[in-house]
Amino acid sequence: MQFLIIKNFLHTAKITLKNSFKFKGALLSLSTLIITPSFANTSKDNPTITIKEYTAKYDVLRKGERYGHATRIFKKLNNKNCRISYESNIEWMIFSDKRTEISTFPCFDVHVTPIKYQMIRSGTGRDKNYKISFDREKKQVFSNKKKFPLKLIWDDALQDGISYQVQLRRDVQQGKTEFDYPLVDKKGHVRHYKFQVVGKETITLPIGNVETIKIKRLYDNDKRQVSVWFAPSLDYMMVRTWKGEKGVEQFDIQLKSLN
Repeated sequence: MQFLIIKNFLHTAKITLKNSFKFKGALLSLSTLIITPSFANTSKDNPTITIKEYTAKYDVLRKGERYGHATRIFKKLNNKNCRISYESNIEWMIFSDKRTEISTFPCFDVHVTPIKYQMIRSGTGRDKNYKISFDREKKQVFSNKKKFPLKLIWDDALQDGISYQVQLRRDVQQGKTEFDYPLVDKKGHVRHYKFQVVGKETITLPIGNVETIKIKRLYDNDKRQVSVWFAPSLDYMMVRTWKGEKGVEQFDIQLKSLN
């Protein structure tokens, strides 16, 4: 009988561990889709871009159950640069994930031009801590994981894992309906994140009923789905992010407070 108990336990643990890796992968995808700065104080140099600091808190849900929380903070560091940070803490069965992502960029450039990015992650599996910096004069990108500049074709529109969210929010606010952002990772790989406006939708969140603009991410196939919602009444804040795989919900991140 004890053998059967142990065998069943190992089988359950194997399935749980397999699911936890799927959960981890989905979490990594969503971590780059939950950062959106807000702008309210107008710059004298560029009157079209304004700055408003904020703290936004979210519930991380899956199939209606809460598995964690996330916080993002947008701050003006000085008269020139701003910083967006994202922190999440999630626990699910034997899986845990705690991460922080930070991006620094000039506040008032017409197009978002990241200066540096950092990601720190701990929990189930390997811990991570890597940094990326952009030298726009030399048109080079550096990583703390590489001794020399990353090998890539320079693009003035290059973004990091968070900064493209700043540009996305600005583009939505300007009424654009299609979006394409080149993202560079710590190894120098460049991937294009493409999005498209779906339409307007009123949704119910922990913060209340909100009228939104719904956007979906475009993939090469239909195995993965990501949708994000921006609220014009909240200065185009990203209020919800949903990820699915083959039609099955992986995550639903919903805004619960904004200060």
